[in-house]
Amino acid sequence: MKIFKYIVLTSAFVFLPFIAATSLFAGAGEHLTPDHWDYESELGPDHWDELILEKWHCKIGDMQSPIGISVTEKAKLDDIIFHYYPTPLRIINNGHTIQVNYERGNSISIGHKKYELIQFHFHTPSEHVIHGKHYGMEAHLVHKGEHGQIAIVAVLIDEGKENAFIKTLWSNFPKEVGKEHIVSDIRICASQLLPKNTTAYYTYPGSLTIPPCTENVNWFILKTPIEVSKAELHKFTSLFKYDARPIQPVHGRVVKECIK
Repeated sequence: MKIFKYIVLTSAFVFLPFIAATSLFAGAGEHLTPDHWDYESELGPDHWDELILEKWHCKIGDMQSPIGISVTEKAKLDDIIFHYYPTPLRIINNGHTIQVNYERGNSISIGHKKYELIQFHFHTPSEHVIHGKHYGMEAHLVHKGEHGQIAIVAVLIDEGKENAFIKTLWSNFPKEVGKEHIVSDIRICASQLLPKNTTAYYTYPGSLTIPPCTENVNWFILKTPIEVSKAELHKFTSLFKYDARPIQPVHGRVVKECIK
C-alpha cells in the first residue's frame, strides 16, 4: 500500500520555516467583478449568484464546498508530495481575508498530477466541520494544474500556543485593502503552515468556497490541526469577524479518508 508522504527538500536554498476575490485563471492580483460581496449582509452567500450577470455556481452547483464531514470511506490513496521552497513574502489584505501570493516554483504532486501553488489564505471559523466540530480558523493552500484543475490543501487551526509563522504574517500584512505588500527581506516557506503529521487527510470533490464557486475542485483536508495563540486569532478576527461560507449539501458525494 502507498503511504502519504510529506517531503521537505533541504539544501542551502530550502529550509523549514484566497482565492478571496481572485480568479484562479488570471494573475494572483486580478480581482473578480464585482468584488462587492461579503458573508453577512444582503451581499452574503445566499445572494452571491445575484451579484453578476455571468452565472456563478454558488446556488446552481451540486458539488459545492465546504461540507460537514462525519461519514467517510477509508481508502489507500496516492502519496501527496509537497515541493515548497523559500520565497519573498507577498501578502495582501484583499478585503475578505489575508492572502499570500506565489509565483511559479512551488507545487504538490499527487499520483501523476502536479499542481502549482498560487496562494494561501485564511477563514474564520473553519469552513469545514469535522465530526461536528468547527475549528478557530482554516487555511487554504490553493494549487492549479496544467489544464486548470484546482487542488486545495486545507489546514485546520486550533487555539493554543503561539505560532511563529503566523506571527510573521500578521506582523507584515498591510492594513490598506487591495495593495500587495512585497517584503523582500523576509523569505517564507509554505511548509511552515503544515502540521508535523501530514499522513492523515480527507479528500472529496467540491468547489471554491467563494465566488464564483467554481466546481471540480479536489479538496485535501489534513486531519491534524496546527495551533495559533488566542492573541493571534484575535488579531485576525478583529479585521475579519467572520469569513466562512456556510456548510453546503453533500448530494451523495463520498468523502475518502486516507489510511496507511
